[in-house]
Amino acid sequence: MKRRLAREIAVQSLYQMEMNEVSASDAVDMLMDEASNEESEIGAKASDVGRIDEHVRDLVYGVTEHKVAIDEMLQHYLTGWQVDRLSRVDRQILRLSCYELVFRDDVPPKAAINEAIEIAKHFGTEESGKFVNGVLGKLLQALDEIKPKGLTPGEHI
Repeated sequence: MKRRLAREIAVQSLYQMEMNEVSASDAVDMLMDEASNEESEIGAKASDVGRIDEHVRDLVYGVTEHKVAIDEMLQHYLTGWQVDRLSRVDRQILRLSCYELVFRDDVPPKAAINEAIEIAKHFGTEESGKFVNGVLGKLLQALDEIKPKGLTPGEHI
């Protein structure tokens, strides 16, 4: 549950960065503050928020650092779509999941995809889960070819 919460906050942070043109740090700070509020819609316990702060930052900073490469990869697996034409929510979910699949080695690929689908169902449209599943399924088939070599388990770039 804590990793799911971290991913949800990371997606919301990435969304805030794009919508309001704020820095990664400011977006994460804002969402973490909101999450720690007992009456927030995020629905997190204050104790959980403190434990996931570093993970959220790792995710958001990682996506930000590799955004150009991630968007190029996604573009390759988007059939009939352009990355910049996707809904903002779907785009952030795909970016986060692509980052976890390609640039991290501490999450099993199928778990990362399942989490992305569930988050897409929660935050996106009725079709978001299927769409995200389709794109990430194509990326998964080519993962061995595109993943940087030399990562050891638990490591990320």
